Amino acid sequence: MSIDSGKWQEAMNSEMDSMYSNKVWNLVDTPEGIVPIDYKWIYKKKIKVDENIETYKARLVTKRYRQRQGVKYDETVSPIAMLKSIRITLAIAAHYDYEIWQMDVKTIFLNGNLEEEVYMIQPEGFIFKESPDKVSRLLKSIYGLKQASRSWNTRFDEVIRSYDFVMNEDEPCAYRKVSGSAITFLVLYVDDILIIENDVGMLSTVKVWLSRNFSMKDLGKTSYILGIWIYIDRSKMMLGLSQSRCIDSIVKRFGMENSKRGLIPIRHEISLSRSMSSKFPEERIYMNKIPYASAIRTIMYAMLCTRLDIAYALSVMSRYQTYLGLEH
Repeated sequence: MSIDSGKWQEAMNSEMDSMYSNKVWNLVDTPEGIVPIDYKWIYKKKIKVDENIETYKARLVTKRYRQRQGVKYDETVSPIAMLKSIRITLAIAAHYDYEIWQMDVKTIFLNGNLEEEVYMIQPEGFIFKESPDKVSRLLKSIYGLKQASRSWNTRFDEVIRSYDFVMNEDEPCAYRKVSGSAITFLVLYVDDILIIENDVGMLSTVKVWLSRNFSMKDLGKTSYILGIWIYIDRSKMMLGLSQSRCIDSIVKRFGMENSKRGLIPIRHEISLSRSMSSKFPEERIYMNKIPYASAIRTIMYAMLCTRLDIAYALSVMSRYQTYLGLEH
């Protein structure tokens, strides 16, 4: 038995309490001709910025491969905030010296209302003794359902608009609210919410209103979001973004922590082409062992968030993922 078994059991109990409090399902007899979908548990340790364990999280999810389109789900597409929208909003906050606050939505997918009829097996260890043969008819979206993300976004959009927030036409996850001289910007990234505000009173009102509609966690003034450090120096009117921890992990992952650092991402005299690709079977076998595409994919997140200076170098190198040679 794991030394953390008690922690995991506590996390599972907390997850089930969330299910019950949000009234996610009703127990019903299995309808004729219906095969309920199965479930599984996913366990994860949430690590704090200082790399200590913050919480043990257990998530009950459905095995969505049992869902059939048109029967148990229809639309699945859901918008997500673009990283450039977050940067632009932070730039506005830095320029006008606005407050930047962060909130987290607990069990986000349990907030979405489910339109389709979906049935799930009762989780082992949490089966109702009075109704052991019944199944759970899902009333709200649950993690793992193909339509869960869309259901959550639809519900959030309806609620936020009811509080006079206006959605940005070019960014469906960015909202603005103006009340006299007070202005509020809100950016939603799945379950992370950034609130940019020039009025402390309005900021408190928005936070209270969000907590009234959803189960929220107030994370205070923003310092770390999506793997990005945010540091503010008001005396210099400066706001900085850093992904040092992310970049260090990338360098270590590919065994380059002791490599010599360069001053520029790519030298101007470098000229690459497809003709440099592997030409002999032995060379192809050797190149197949090099995680070239994986490195490109991993670095791309840092490029999109904070390291715009490597955009050109990455665009050049990504052209040769199929035609790879030693020079590349």
